[in-house]
Amino acid sequence: MTKSVHPSEIKTIILACEAGIGSSLMSVNSLKKKLKAAKVTDVNVIHKATATIPKNAKFIICHNGIKGSVRASAPDAVIVGFQMFFNDPVFDKIVKAFVEGTEIVEN
Repeated sequence: MTKSVHPSEIKTIILACEAGIGSSLMSVNSLKKKLKAAKVTDVNVIHKATATIPKNAKFIICHNGIKGSVRASAPDAVIVGFQMFFNDPVFDKIVKAFVEGTEIVEN
């Protein structure tokens, strides 16, 4: 069964990575800028290493290569994967879902 979440239920977006440094941190800053430009201000975007993701996380974005590890850390979360750390269309789709109030579906 495909999981989904409505943006109104998301208070924190976790961008997960393997070690908690590098390109994924730049992706966090890029997503923050996109949300701010879209006037989405009621969500916090944070960066977490896979091993430190809270079990009760609701929504996580990560590189497709680590989705299995992320799922093990947060089995109930909606997880959206991306291929490219910069300019991946997934980030724009997430912002659009917040703006339009449409469900975000796990991929």
